[in-house]
Amino acid sequence: METVWTGLPGFVVGIGLSAACGFRILLPFLGLSIAVFNGWIQPAPEFQWLGTWPAVIAFATASALEIGAYTIPWMDNLLDALAAPLSVAAGTVAAASVVSDVSPFLKWSIALIAGGGMAGVVQTGTSLLRGLSTASTGGAGNFLIATAELVGSAMTTLLSLLLPLLAFAAACLLALLILWKILRRPEKPPRSTANNAH
Repeated sequence: METVWTGLPGFVVGIGLSAACGFRILLPFLGLSIAVFNGWIQPAPEFQWLGTWPAVIAFATASALEIGAYTIPWMDNLLDALAAPLSVAAGTVAAASVVSDVSPFLKWSIALIAGGGMAGVVQTGTSLLRGLSTASTGGAGNFLIATAELVGSAMTTLLSLLLPLLAFAAACLLALLILWKILRRPEKPPRSTANNAH
């Protein structure tokens, strides 16, 4: 009988990669593509193309362009606006690419809920941080945020491929921290209408 536990090893790797997609959308796919190309990880059958030269070159080029774009002050905020839905999609695909031995319905359900959700939460956290940086420094501090996101994505990708249980635990802790911060944000007090009554 098929159970969720059958695809658990891939699920653990996938959640780490999904968290990395929350920092940068394309860099985790470059890491995954290199890992598949060198035989370090076995993807789901329909994602074998990740281990080809064209895929490695395409992801390397796209990652370089993504990294470069985030160094342009006005473009980083534009990319952040686009990153919200794209990171969820990327997290979903990243999780699905390493989950096998389960039905397509179960795999894509897990990938969407867990992978897409993880990427979305992490991306929301980075967007809030970038917004705070823009408001407090006029965008001057955004380069530091972009660098931290790049390092976070690279480290999470490496951990996901080399030490997946550690990456999984770190991703879950990070997601819980972000959700806790979001839920604890003080609400703006309602505007007083007393002065407008007359």
